[in-house]
Amino acid sequence: MSQSQHDKAKVFSALHAGPEIFVIPNPWDIGTTRILTGMGFKALATTSAGYAFSRGYMDGVVGRDEMLAHAAEIVAATPLPVSADLEDGYGETLEEVAETFRLAAATGLVGASIEDYSGSAIYDFNLAVDRVEAAVAAAREQDFPFALTARAENFIRGNPDLDDTIKRLRAFESAGADVLYAPGLPNLDAIRTVCQSVGKPVNVVMGLSGSDMTTEQLAEAGVRRISVGGALARGALGAFMAAAREIQDGSYTFIDEAASFADIAAHMQSAD
Repeated sequence: MSQSQHDKAKVFSALHAGPEIFVIPNPWDIGTTRILTGMGFKALATTSAGYAFSRGYMDGVVGRDEMLAHAAEIVAATPLPVSADLEDGYGETLEEVAETFRLAAATGLVGASIEDYSGSAIYDFNLAVDRVEAAVAAAREQDFPFALTARAENFIRGNPDLDDTIKRLRAFESAGADVLYAPGLPNLDAIRTVCQSVGKPVNVVMGLSGSDMTTEQLAEAGVRRISVGGALARGALGAFMAAAREIQDGSYTFIDEAASFADIAAHMQSAD
């Protein structure tokens, strides 16, 4: 492992140690990675949904090898620490889950997440904890602080049970997870309750929780990290589709809001 990965891991760890909240936006290709890097963000995370859309797939279709290759591409495109969305760990067995996180560390990533949803159902509580433990064990094999994020998926999988979500997050914390994450929490009160119920940094994803919350409000509620998941990709696709509809209607005012060649070029590299 390169010293650069050591340094990135230390930076990432320090961001989670606080005291300030930070935003970790989610690019989905090399170009968006370079733009977000140039805009001054401190760390980045992949988005399984955003990448899948860029390949013409629905979220959850891309397999482990392709997703890790994508993560390696993002890592290579930025000097910033990068964490990856690794869905449920891409494995049925605990050893397969552990191997996913070993392979993730080998790509240059300094963190990754695992969720307690199989693609069709939420994992049984005990099995979900075992899977987090397997991911944590692989993370601890590294000679740098690989940040393991554990996700409780209840609120976006048809089971908006706050008590069970907190139970799972506490168990994931006891299993060794470094960051805790329950996508889709409905409001600031629920977010505050989660933050007060656990002892590790909490990530909140905007785009699955209410969009009217501000960074300042989330910080006050106790959140340490904000991500946006596939929301940036969906926002870009939304603008693309709106522009395409305008073209169909015979007008082109969308061009007035388009990024200039100069603004884009400021973040891109020329061919060697």
